[in-house]
Amino acid sequence: MDCPNMPLNLNRRQILLSAATAAGALALGPARDAFGQARVQITEGNVAPLPIAIPNFVAGTPSDNEVGSGVSQVITNNLKRSGLFAPIDQAAYVEKITNIDVPPQFKSWTSINAQALVTGRMTRQPDGRLKAEFRLWDVATGQQLAGQQYFTSPEYWRRIAHIISDQIYERLTGEKGYFDSRVVFIDESGPADRRIKRLALMDQDGANVRYLTRGSDLVLTPRFSPSTQEITYMEFGQGDPKVYLFNIETGQRETVGNFPGMSFAPRFSPDGQRIIMSLQQGGNSNLFVMDLRSKSTTRLTDTPAIDTSPSYSPDAARICFESDRGGKPQIYVMPASGGQAQRISFGEGSYSTPVWSPRGDYIAFTKQGGGQFAIGIMKPDGSGERILTSGFHNEGPTFAPNGRVLMFFRDPGGNAGPSLFTVDVSGRNELRVPTPGYASDPAWSPLLS
Repeated sequence: MDCPNMPLNLNRRQILLSAATAAGALALGPARDAFGQARVQITEGNVAPLPIAIPNFVAGTPSDNEVGSGVSQVITNNLKRSGLFAPIDQAAYVEKITNIDVPPQFKSWTSINAQALVTGRMTRQPDGRLKAEFRLWDVATGQQLAGQQYFTSPEYWRRIAHIISDQIYERLTGEKGYFDSRVVFIDESGPADRRIKRLALMDQDGANVRYLTRGSDLVLTPRFSPSTQEITYMEFGQGDPKVYLFNIETGQRETVGNFPGMSFAPRFSPDGQRIIMSLQQGGNSNLFVMDLRSKSTTRLTDTPAIDTSPSYSPDAARICFESDRGGKPQIYVMPASGGQAQRISFGEGSYSTPVWSPRGDYIAFTKQGGGQFAIGIMKPDGSGERILTSGFHNEGPTFAPNGRVLMFFRDPGGNAGPSLFTVDVSGRNELRVPTPGYASDPAWSPLLS
């Protein structure tokens, strides 16, 4: 079962008309001492996934059974794909949940080794809306850890499932979730020598794919605005490449600029008021920042080298970028206003496509050497370099909103095409992201607040 896209400008306050403790006789358990075993301890080492049971949400009417099972399945898939949870097969369940206002039989869930339990209900309201309720239980203590209710139009049930997934993730890990988010990417189709590339948008799990351009012109390097409603990207049409702003909601686009020569990888500043990019002039390229209101452009670097792929730190104080000023592509960090740049990558091979984590703790990169293309991370001072995955032509890392997961694309070459993958910042849990066809150059949105 699928649903249309929920409008991006429909914020959580409009969806969650009531997000208080779920109605009923059960009170919300105290947060500070409610945990038994139901807690995920996130470290850089191996994490034992938390066994969690997610029965189908109880349906208010038989016609809502499909929605109830759909919500449960989306939550299950989200938590499983995170690598931090191990959803238990429903075939193993001893108790059948029929009323979420009655406490579960916790011994039945202990017997199948569940440490956390999610119960929920979907009820059709007289005005046609869906009321979604869920409760999160610590099986060992019998405490309710979370309980909320939401109202929405029926077609947006999938978005509600993502929001509930984020609530569960945050309650059990102590970190923000990332499931209620989207990814913009380049959809690729056709033979390798005549590949059609379209700008596309999807939910982070690959659902609800929506095409934003027709494929008549080549599009590259899409990036989200912090508002989640605008995308900046490059397009090669007739003549010079152009940088565009595209409003997801209205479908309107405007030209940021028509730049002579080549322009690369535009990205937004954290406040969404500026974009930073590189412009080619002769044999070199330098970094420029443009104020989107005044359209004034400021030059940040002036070297005979190729400076490209700039990315802001979350506090907008610094930028990281790629430069071959030292002989081959490496990663540099400098103040966002320009000035002295400091090289931070010193390993074998070359480094490219740096991007700053939303949490500010890592810079991700592509590393090339020995015929391998690796995706890795390092701290902003260059220490702690760690390769997360390596193989033939991995490229284009982008962080999930909580900084825990990276998405990238892998192109095996030949007649095949690229696919999207995710990997945890610990290097575990590499997974392919389903897309309708070939896909490249992903960019993750912030949470859809």
